[in-house]
Amino acid sequence: MTEGITDLSADDLLEALKALANPVRLQIMEWLREPAREFADYEAIADPQEVGVCVSSIQTRTGLAQSTVSSYMATLERAGLVHSTRVGKWTHYKRNDALVRRVAAALTGA
Repeated sequence: MTEGITDLSADDLLEALKALANPVRLQIMEWLREPAREFADYEAIADPQEVGVCVSSIQTRTGLAQSTVSSYMATLERAGLVHSTRVGKWTHYKRNDALVRRVAAALTGA
């Protein structure tokens, strides 16, 4: 289908689109586009540009239960849209901009 354009399989594209179909997950991805700005009011234990945003900051910003946010982040990670990194006992998430661009290219035919 779109493999020649973006090197994404149809299954990978579908998985990414399913993950982004949830409005909260889509909002989290938007926040992670500019983590230093979007999470400026939250104390960071690591560089948000380099390592990502702590799941506790994402949870606080969404106002959702920790288990819900963890589930949402796991869905985004399975789809390859974010990468996780452990810093101490905390998990930090960073957007996979390379895959986001490939998904966008698949949708636009670019």
